[in-house]
Parts: sequence; C-alpha cells; structure tokens
Amino acid sequence: MPQQQWSKKRERQYDHIKEGLEERGRSEEEAEEIAARTVNKERARSGEAEQASRTSTDDISSSRRGGLRSHRGAGGRTRDQLYAEAQRKNIKGRSSMTKAELERAVGR
Repeated sequence: MPQQQWSKKRERQYDHIKEGLEERGRSEEEAEEIAARTVNKERARSGEAEQASRTSTDDISSSRRGGLRSHRGAGGRTRDQLYAEAQRKNIKGRSSMTKAELERAVGR
C-alpha cells in the first residue's frame, strides 16, 4: 500500500506498477510488494528517501533493468530467473543445467 510520505507522483507510480503486475497474473499481495519495493528504490535513487542501500543507488534503475531482463531481447531472463521458474515447475536436474538448457526446459 502507498505510504504516507510518498508524493502523488510516487503513489501514481505504485498504482501503475501494481496494476501492470496484476494484469500479468501476479497475486495482489505479490504485486503490492514488488510495486512498493520498486517505488522505494526509485525514491532512494532520486534522493527522496532518508536512507538508501548501496545497491539502490549503484545498480541500474528498475525501469532500465526491467527492459534489459525482459522475456525477449539479447540477454533475455537471467539464469537465476530461469532457475526459479524451473524450480516452481519442479523440473529435475535443474541445478546442473546451463542457461540455454534451462530456457528449453521451462519451455520459453
């Protein structure tokens, strides 16, 4: 849920992210958590937050990273993302698979 200290812009950003995640099939609870984390990270990057972790300020922005790690494109999803999906699908032998093998195993 949006927090009191968020600006109107951050509340709109939260709602937009949450709605997009729900449209893509995420549960409401999961969508709320991801949206809140994304907004808080953007607040930290722009200096709006009182505290900020080093990864919040040094890592590439959430919007850019999402585009780089989408399901399409040169790199596609990371090996860890593919592994997590294989784990959810209970695919055997996933721990020794390469990224390419995981891509084939999860079927995307």
